[in-house]
Amino acid sequence: MALVDIFKMVDTRKGLFAIEKVALLYNLLTSLLILLLFERMDHPGRMLTDRALIAGMTFLLMYLYRLAPCKFSAFIRVCIQMSLLSYWYPDTYEFNRLFPNLDHLFASAEQWIFGCQPALLFAEHMPWLWISEPFNMGYFFYYPMMLVIVLWYFIHRFDLLEKVSFVIISSFFIYYLIYIFLPVAGPQFYFPAIGMDYVYQGVFPSIGDYFDHHAELLPGPEFEQGFFYRLVEHSQEVGERPTAAFPSSHVGISTILMIMAWRGNRWLFTCLMPFYLLLCGATVYIQAHYVIDAIAGFISAFPLYILTTRMFKQWFVRRQDAPHTYSYEEEKFQQDKY
Repeated sequence: MALVDIFKMVDTRKGLFAIEKVALLYNLLTSLLILLLFERMDHPGRMLTDRALIAGMTFLLMYLYRLAPCKFSAFIRVCIQMSLLSYWYPDTYEFNRLFPNLDHLFASAEQWIFGCQPALLFAEHMPWLWISEPFNMGYFFYYPMMLVIVLWYFIHRFDLLEKVSFVIISSFFIYYLIYIFLPVAGPQFYFPAIGMDYVYQGVFPSIGDYFDHHAELLPGPEFEQGFFYRLVEHSQEVGERPTAAFPSSHVGISTILMIMAWRGNRWLFTCLMPFYLLLCGATVYIQAHYVIDAIAGFISAFPLYILTTRMFKQWFVRRQDAPHTYSYEEEKFQQDKY
């Protein structure tokens, strides 16, 4: 894509993008939930204010886009909505902390299936730097992998950018809704909460509302600390919460990204595959997830991809007899079997 082409006027549509509409829908749903749980939440007023500011920024970006409706400004709108995932993810903790924790059920299921806790033993049996660093690199590559996919479609298939971004963001929000009502924190939070003696004995007691007041994170495996190990540790200290373990959105979203890579360009798919495999393994290796979380994340990715793709086609792709509601080179969408 030439530099001139990036700033080419491509869309005079005045409305919201698909990704912005689904983000506002999630904003509204969680705002209503805050109102329902208002008396039980720590800072509902601030959460509602944040949501109002995010909605206001979304409409402001829509207005500013009218001043320069080019490919680059469309890309900026998409990127800003995706960057807000860093807010929406820890936000799920503010809801699920109010419900009884379910880790004891998942840890018990893991023990029954495997006869051990793979998340605990994986790193203990492979503590070497040449194993640890690739896995941590793969885990850290999660958001860069997303950026690579979005950039590829921006440069090579701009006509599909809005669809791709909608599928990604909608899948995230569906996972987040699950996390709100299914409070599973994962081994790195649950194990220190019950004590490692219980874990090694295969005893997993219920801890009720423990995470309503505690958010201690299990330190990474004790072995030589490399560059990517420290990056992951720092990022988790800043943004991790005892939430979002089942199913693993790291595995689910990265699988959806790989589907997009396969449909977009086979070389892109091949280049991303090593990072994808390391990322999936790292979810268990760094003790962020139980193995069953990772398996559920992989399996859920395919129906989620199909569901969100159909949602996009139903809601945003113009039919022959429908009024004009969509504009990003619609005829290509109609012809594309993607």
